[in-house]
Amino acid sequence: MNSNPHEWSIGFIIGQTHRKMLNVLTSRLKEHDMTPEQFSVLCRLHESDGISQKEIADRTVKDQPTTARILDCLIRKELVRKQPSATDRRSFLVYLTEHGRHKLQVLMPIERQTIEDIFSWMSESELEAFRQTHLRLIAHLDTLLKP
Repeated sequence: MNSNPHEWSIGFIIGQTHRKMLNVLTSRLKEHDMTPEQFSVLCRLHESDGISQKEIADRTVKDQPTTARILDCLIRKELVRKQPSATDRRSFLVYLTEHGRHKLQVLMPIERQTIEDIFSWMSESELEAFRQTHLRLIAHLDTLLKP
């Protein structure tokens, strides 16, 4: 193990884990002309089609400009479409297109298999403990972020 204490701090390890997991998913989605960020937006729309850009940003934990760029790319690929909101003229609602629904059906098994491959070395009980620990950490971080 490296003697640099910063390299093995918990923050460094979590960050490195996230980057490596993202790299694995990125490599598997690449042949389908999709990024993990774009895939995440498609998944949120699959859960709740016809939501605002702000709601997508909140649900994907991205800022509004980043979300706008992702949506522009997905619109160019004809995977989503924007439609003016019937209740708020300043707002647009975003919907999956048929092409977007089909693409998502192709990509979801790839994402599931990637997650299975990443965690295949863990037992079910280890994975559940890992999940619960991370959920508790996220909840704690949320309390630290509240004003």
